[in-house]
Amino acid sequence: MAEDSTPDEAYGKTWQKTERKFTHKPASEFYDPCQDFADRSLKCLKRNNFDREMCGDYFQAYRDCKKNWLNQKKGVTNPN
Repeated sequence: MAEDSTPDEAYGKTWQKTERKFTHKPASEFYDPCQDFADRSLKCLKRNNFDREMCGDYFQAYRDCKKNWLNQKKGVTNPN
């Protein structure tokens, strides 16, 4: 039972089907500048047996980053 195409050809066909969708999406759907803060929050939770009170600073840093990033996207220079 041999297939008609090699794995490389199958990958190429799949990429051709999705390339336009992938390359024309806004950058924000692929890159989150606050992902590092999110990762640190999750690591803190795991390290502290999921005690949210121990990781409040990490959560606040993520919220602040996300708020600033969204304000930048909206074009707000001084949200205060």
